[in-house]
Parts: sequence; C-alpha cells; structure tokens
Amino acid sequence: MPCCWDAWSARLIERAGFPLTFMSGFAVSAARLGLPDTQLISYAEMLDQGRNLCEAVSIPVIGDADTGYGNPLNVQRTVRGYAAAGFACAMLEDQVAPKRCGHTRGKEVVERPEALARIRAAVDARREEDLDLLLMARTDARTTRGLDEAIDRARAFRDLGADLLFIEAPESRAELERIAKELEGTPLMVNLVEDGDTPLLPQKELESLGFRIAAYPLTLLEVASRAIERALATLASGAHPADADRFSFAELRQLVGFEDYAAREERYREE
Repeated sequence: MPCCWDAWSARLIERAGFPLTFMSGFAVSAARLGLPDTQLISYAEMLDQGRNLCEAVSIPVIGDADTGYGNPLNVQRTVRGYAAAGFACAMLEDQVAPKRCGHTRGKEVVERPEALARIRAAVDARREEDLDLLLMARTDARTTRGLDEAIDRARAFRDLGADLLFIEAPESRAELERIAKELEGTPLMVNLVEDGDTPLLPQKELESLGFRIAAYPLTLLEVASRAIERALATLASGAHPADADRFSFAELRQLVGFEDYAAREERYREE
C-alpha cells in the first residue's frame, strides 16, 4: 500500500493498479505546510485534504486521524468527519498529543484507559450513527513501554471493536512474527519506513507471517522529492530534463482529465 498526500499522488497510485492507499499525516504535513509530523497540522486541514483526495479516486483510502484531535468527543467528531469525507477507514493512535512520526524519537503514549477511551468513543460513534467506516487502532507503546504492552493494548482495541490493528515500529523479524502470531485472526498492518526502526522485509515474507497490509508511508514522497530536486538542478544548469524523466504533455492532460472534460463539455454545446 503506497501512501499518498494529495489527490494527484492518490490518482497515480490508483493508475498503477494498487487496490488501496493511505493518506499519510507525515506526507500531508510536509506537502501542505512544509512542517514536521508533530500535529502542527489541524483536523480541519487534514479533513480538507482527505475530502479532495477521496473524491479523486475510486479505490479505498485509509485516513490518518492521529490522536483524534482531542478528548473522546473530539474523536467522535473526527470519525464522523472522516466518514463524510469518503474515507474507507480511519486510523487512531494512542500517542500523547502533540503526536509525532512513529519512527522518530521523543514520542510518548497515553495511559491505557485513555487509549481505550479513544477507541471506544470511535466505535460508539460508528454504531450510533451507522457510519460506513472501518476503524484501525494503532499503538506506539512498543518504543516506550515494550512489546508486551503494545500487544496487550492491541488486543484490548480489538475487543472494543477495532477492525484492523497496527503496532508501530517493531524492531526485528522476530517481533513482527510474534505480533502476527499473538494477534492472529485480525487484519494487521505493518509500516515500512526507509531508514526507520522496522526491517524492510519482502512483501511475500510479511504476507506469510500474517500481515494483510504493508504500508509504505514515505516512499513516494522521497522518490518524488529527489526527482524534483534533480529536475531543478538540470534547469538551473541551463539544460532540460530528459523526456524519459517526465510525463509528456499529452499524458499529463489525459491523467488530469482534459480529454474527459472536453467530451463532457461537448454534450452541452449549443447547436
């Protein structure tokens, strides 16, 4: 599951044939604000980004809902907003606000009762309002409180009604294997950050362990940023990027929808 940050990156993921994508909080914060993933971006900004993104594609989109942006009532508002925006799933985590990227230092998690209250509030909102939304529960407890606590929290999230589970930043294949074994029967996601804490195991191996989703949250942003940097260096030198390194104008027009727009427009031309 390559992760996206705007409508354009989501459309490219869909065009490549992937069955789903994830709106990465890190990537949205970087692309929209040029700021780190430390919850400097607001609920309203994430919701606006997500609404545009979901409208641009037909594949399911998982939305990073961070900590729910407040107390349990804020969590419920977030869940309602994400469902209305068109997300297929919302991911909620147990970090202390302001949260930060799961593969950076200095993060902390809330006490277990508060973490459970967030998930319970989300499940209640979905049930009471009959929302068409899956819920993914994430814990970052592995880094600060150990793998035992992380697995215990994940089990408790599952018991409350979370549909998918995500233990962030396991540090070895053995830890991944234990997570998959002890949480067997519930769809699991693993987060694969280049140069991060979790080993980048082959997709087939992760699947054989029992993981259902392998998320690549920053791969496309990293590659795209390097490509833009190289193109800028080429232009600065007085040259032009090679044709093989860019979409043609015709391809770009087609992908953004000019041809479809023109065909639809023609239907309403006066005769």
